[in-house]
Amino acid sequence: MPLKQRNAVLELHSPTEDNLVSPSVGSVATDFGSIAEDGTGTVAPADKAAPSGQEKDKVKMKQSLGLLEGVAIILGIILGSGIFISPKGVLQEVGSVGTSLVVWVLCGVLSMIGALCYAELGTAIPKSGGDYAYIYEAYGPLPAFLYLWDATVIFVPSTNAIMGLTFASYVFQPLFAAGCSVPTIGLQLFAAVTICALTYINAYDVRVTTKMQNVFMFTKIGALVLVIVVGVIWMAVADGGMDNFDNAFQGTETDPGKISVAFYSGIFSYAGWNYLNFMTEELRDPYKNLPRAIYISLPLVTAIYALANMAYVAVLTPQAILASDAIAVTFAQRAMSYGAFVMPILVAIAAFGGLSVHIMTSSRMCFVGARNGHMPEILSHINVNRFTPMPSLVFLCALSLLYLFISDVYVLITYSSIVETFFIMLSVSAVLYFRYTRPDIHRPIRVPLWVPTLFVIICAFLLVVPCYVAPYEVGMGVTLTLAGIPVYYIGVAWKHKPKAFTDALAQVTQFCQKMFMTAKEEADVDE
Repeated sequence: MPLKQRNAVLELHSPTEDNLVSPSVGSVATDFGSIAEDGTGTVAPADKAAPSGQEKDKVKMKQSLGLLEGVAIILGIILGSGIFISPKGVLQEVGSVGTSLVVWVLCGVLSMIGALCYAELGTAIPKSGGDYAYIYEAYGPLPAFLYLWDATVIFVPSTNAIMGLTFASYVFQPLFAAGCSVPTIGLQLFAAVTICALTYINAYDVRVTTKMQNVFMFTKIGALVLVIVVGVIWMAVADGGMDNFDNAFQGTETDPGKISVAFYSGIFSYAGWNYLNFMTEELRDPYKNLPRAIYISLPLVTAIYALANMAYVAVLTPQAILASDAIAVTFAQRAMSYGAFVMPILVAIAAFGGLSVHIMTSSRMCFVGARNGHMPEILSHINVNRFTPMPSLVFLCALSLLYLFISDVYVLITYSSIVETFFIMLSVSAVLYFRYTRPDIHRPIRVPLWVPTLFVIICAFLLVVPCYVAPYEVGMGVTLTLAGIPVYYIGVAWKHKPKAFTDALAQVTQFCQKMFMTAKEEADVDE
């Protein structure tokens, strides 16, 4: 499928775009810009006394992210709270310390292989949206919409809700006496405030969020380096510091199903290495900074994860690891004595930073989907003052708040994990597809063909095995995905909708456009 021009996509999928502001209303003017009748916007010059010939800023998201911010986004997503809280999933499935460490390293290698493929995709198709954009270009609108459907309905809001609850629990738990549980409603309300606050910050200024991420990145790395250093000291000076590594491979499971589930647990902790691709259009010099950020982040994360797990194993017995719900805190209580109080604070910071960057990146996928006509038109609009996708941020915030109060939100993540793996495999297979169908497109990064081939084969194995290990969960995930097909044909493919519906939708769009002070993105002349 040839690369489509953005204007052509909007013309095809947005029958109401010319009615965003009714003629009776005209343009909406403010001190910082105006929204014209056709839905486009202009931004007032920063200095009103500036010469009239001065070129006005275009209404589009700015390339404000450099290499450091790109690395911070990837590390901010990957180094969430998972490695601090529950890395026991791998050990639980494989049954031995040695094998669990091997799986952690192999998961890191697999993530690096996948990231190399995304480096080629991100530089060959320099569009925001990540997996959605690549699936759309390779396989067409329906598969892309199904990915967007799963991401919008399940992946993004449920992940935001869980990360918000994790942060809230680590903030409140030290305030309660041992053995006392934090009221659920208190956790939910505090998580809701956190999600709303981070959504506001992301809508206010991308640069504020990225500066926060730079701080959080160094804090998370520092926390894990602290774990590693304490573990090394423990192995060197403590009595029996190496005892837990004796017979490290004894009791290893050989069931392919359990090994597959162990890889799922490990890969889940590495999840997020593809999120910088959601913001490709906001990177400065993406042809260089996108692959460089990936090349720096993934080896660093793999080394840190392997060493951190070695530290956990050195200090805690396998039984203690499996019994702990917050392994970093248990580790600190055992090995750090009076300094143990620091660890819950660091875990809370990790959860807060991960939530912040997840809100920022996922909104770009929603924005690109709307730009392609797969979601309501208003979600493709940008605030004319802040140049952020404010409607998309608010929309995903509302969904995340809803999921905070759904008791089965963790079950939804379980159902969708295998579907997410399938879509990642589909995205990487696009590397092979484009090599065959578009051999001449510009590829600043060109990986050997064995790299995407190996990744697709491994993902296929990880998809097939759970079908007999957990058929119910797989069936529910597939069912939730297929439920998006009728939504696609009614909401996207059906062009001639009743006039009453399109008029009502135009009125809602106009209202939201005025409320958020947004306008359609202005395309560059060469696009």
